[in-house]
Amino acid sequence: MSKKVRSVRVPKELETLNLSGIIRECESHLRDLESATLLKQQGNQEAAEALMKTRQADLGRKIGKLVWEARVQYGKSRED
Repeated sequence: MSKKVRSVRVPKELETLNLSGIIRECESHLRDLESATLLKQQGNQEAAEALMKTRQADLGRKIGKLVWEARVQYGKSRED
């Protein structure tokens, strides 16, 4: 089911974006989704919801940090 991407167009500011890091974070998020599903099936609705709320905020923060780091790197390269 895996599909390879041949090309991706990104703004110059994001050329140094760590795509592997983003994929790693998404994989971790998917594992947590599976854990939340299992918790929900076992009748622990509150724990499942708490896990998802925490991970969604965490995922957004981590991806935002990766984008910010890429923009900082771009800014440094423009100064040189």
